[in-house]
Amino acid sequence: MPEKVVSQKKQEYKERVIKYFEEYKNFFIVGVSNVGSNQMQRIRIALRGKAVLLMGKNSVVRKVVRELVQKNPKLNSVLSYLTGTIGIVFTNQNLMDIRKIIMEHKVPAAARVGTLAPSDCIIPPGPTGLDPGQTNFFQALNIATKIVKGSIEIITEVQLIKTGEKVNPSMVSLLSKLNIKPFFFGMKVETVYEDGSIYDASVLDITADDLLKSFLRGVNQMAAISLAIGVPNLASIPHSFARAFTNMLAIAAVTDITFERAKQIKAYLADPSAFAAAAPAASTSAPAGGATKAETKKEEPKEEEDDVGLGGGLFGDD
Repeated sequence: MPEKVVSQKKQEYKERVIKYFEEYKNFFIVGVSNVGSNQMQRIRIALRGKAVLLMGKNSVVRKVVRELVQKNPKLNSVLSYLTGTIGIVFTNQNLMDIRKIIMEHKVPAAARVGTLAPSDCIIPPGPTGLDPGQTNFFQALNIATKIVKGSIEIITEVQLIKTGEKVNPSMVSLLSKLNIKPFFFGMKVETVYEDGSIYDASVLDITADDLLKSFLRGVNQMAAISLAIGVPNLASIPHSFARAFTNMLAIAAVTDITFERAKQIKAYLADPSAFAAAAPAASTSAPAGGATKAETKKEEPKEEEDDVGLGGGLFGDD
């Protein structure tokens, strides 16, 4: 390809990168390892009208970012993340919605020798459909098996591969024989740039309830520390007032000092029998209701006799 044509394409790509950085205030830096061209195309289609996916040479993107830092110094923090096999998803819409679309497009993939497992691989118990002559695969991986009706059967659930573990040939051979594709590959949202702030994508998993629980936990800890060292603040003041009110009630109960909220306690201490007599009076009022209860009790034996006659007792007849 002529050098002039290559230079023109680089210039067009550079102008497109500049346009995206100036037009969009938010973007994701996504890992695209093990993502095929067909899968990439489906993601582009799903994001159409909502976001733009940029792929290309990191060197060109870094050069553009360095030029744009003069206008927008906040972009300077992005440079250290523009390494490896990555892409950039630009958007002005809700970041959670765009991330959900990206994460939905994953495809199952077989394990490959030498790759690092992106997730755990668990083999369920049960028949495998393999003949007894292939037990050596299971023995090499310390998997307990038994022979049932001429077929190998796995006794218990087995975690064959752990996240981050390198896949070896024995694992690949066994998974291939069991026709298991243990992994799912797709774009991985790694870093978020939101209106000048850059942070890890895991922050998007934090909900409003999580923030509220964390805040309340901090308030409780602050109140406990403040009460222990005797330094009041907004978190400890309600507890201090409650403690002071309790102390005031205790003092009023044993002295002649009184105030509005202490009157009922002092009255109870002066004559407990008055409060004890009030409770039975409330329960024995309404004689009509008492007569109704008496009538109900008289009718109960008849109902029990009917039940016994039906033979439906739980413990049988005595």
